[in-house]
Amino acid sequence: MTFTLSEEQTLLKDAARDFCREQAPVTRLRKMRDDKKNGRDPELWAEMAAMGWAGILVPEEFGGAGLGYVGLGLVLEQAGRTLVASPLHSTALVGASALLLGGSDAQKKEWLPKIAAGEVTFALAVDESAHHAPAKSKLKVAGGKISGTKKYVADGHTADLLLVVGGDGLYLVKADASGVTRRELITVDSRGAADITFDNAPAEKLEGGAKLVQQVLDRAAIGLAAEMLGQAQEAFEITNEYLKTRKQFGQYIGSFQALQHRAAKMFTDIELTRSCILAALDALDRDAEDVSEYASLAKARASDMLHVVSNEFVQMHGGIGMTDAHDAGLYMKRARVAEALYGGATYHRDRYATLLGF
Repeated sequence: MTFTLSEEQTLLKDAARDFCREQAPVTRLRKMRDDKKNGRDPELWAEMAAMGWAGILVPEEFGGAGLGYVGLGLVLEQAGRTLVASPLHSTALVGASALLLGGSDAQKKEWLPKIAAGEVTFALAVDESAHHAPAKSKLKVAGGKISGTKKYVADGHTADLLLVVGGDGLYLVKADASGVTRRELITVDSRGAADITFDNAPAEKLEGGAKLVQQVLDRAAIGLAAEMLGQAQEAFEITNEYLKTRKQFGQYIGSFQALQHRAAKMFTDIELTRSCILAALDALDRDAEDVSEYASLAKARASDMLHVVSNEFVQMHGGIGMTDAHDAGLYMKRARVAEALYGGATYHRDRYATLLGF
C-alpha cells in the first residue's frame, strides 16, 4: 500500500512540530517535574486546544475540525518528540472516539463541543491489576451504578470524566461523582496517574457493549504507538548527531563500525514501525474490518522498537547519558510506561496471532 500525506496533513504536522519545539520542549516537562506538578499543565492544554488539536476528530457540527485519525496521529507523533505531557491522547483521541462510536445523540451534543474547546478532559480506566487484561474485568454493575477498582489510570488524577471498562461494555462516569475515590500516583515518567475506586458510583453505559471496548482500546493503542514513534525518532536523531560530533581516541565515534551497525538497526526499526502505524491510522479512517490486527501490530512493533532505541539513547551517550541533566533518561522513563500501557509487546503479539487464527 502506498501512502502519501495530503497537503492539509503536511501543514498540520509542520504546525505541530513547530509548536511542540517552541512552546512545549522537554525543558517544560523537566520544570513541571521539578515543581512537583505531576503532569498538571492546564495552560499548555489550553494552548493546544486553541490550536484546534483537541477537536481534530470531532466533526465540524460539534465545533471540531473532523480531520481524522491520520491527522491526529501526526500531532501525537510530534508531541512524542518533546515528551509533551497533556491530555491529547486520553481526551482528543480516546474520549472523542468513545463518544463518536458509542455515545447517544444527547451525550455527543453535551460532550463533543466541550472536548473540541478543551473544556473537559477524559481518562480511560481499563486495568485492575499489574497486567493488561480488559476481558477479565471484575467491575460490578447494578441499577446504573458501578463498583470496583481500576489500577494505573493514565491522566486519571486530573480527568473530569472517566471511561470505565466493564465486562459488558464501556461506562461514562463523572470523576467528581459520589462513590468515586482517586488515589494519585507519582509516576516515573513525571506525568501522573491514579488508582480509582468506584463504590456504587453513578454511570452511563455507552452503546456498543464489548465491541465498543475493543474499538476504543484499538484506538488507544494506535494513538500511543504514534506518540512512541515520535519519541524514538527524536531520540535517534539526537543520538545520530552525537555520533557525528563526539570524539574518542582522536576520531568521531560515528566512524566505529559497531556503532554504525547499531545506528542502522535503529533507523530500519523506526521506519518499519512508521509504516505499521500509518497503516493502522489509515485503517481507522477507512473504517477497515481488520483494525484490531493493525492495532496490535503497531503497538507490538512500537513497544519493541522504542525499548531498543531508548536503551541505545542512553548507552551511546556513555556516562552523560546516565545523568539526570541529560534528556536520555526522561525518554527512557517515558518509554517504559508507554510500552506497558494498553498492552505491551507480548500481549499484542499474542493477540495478533490469535486474530489471524494461529
